[in-house]
Amino acid sequence: MPSRTDIADHLEGAFSSGPLNRGQVISAAGLQGAPEAVLKALGDLPEGFYSNLRQLWPHLPAVHRPL
Repeated sequence: MPSRTDIADHLEGAFSSGPLNRGQVISAAGLQGAPEAVLKALGDLPEGFYSNLRQLWPHLPAVHRPL
């Protein structure tokens, strides 16, 4: 399972144009070259709109925080 840092690295700047839905979050990460583990973790997000990274974390409890 990727870390929050792994996910954040592949979503840098993704929310600068406004909220993204689940599919757009996954696409944005893919465009940044995210590995399959990151894309799979993001696939666990429920449908909805996300305005920033912080809104992702409650929906990804298996993703660990950096120490």
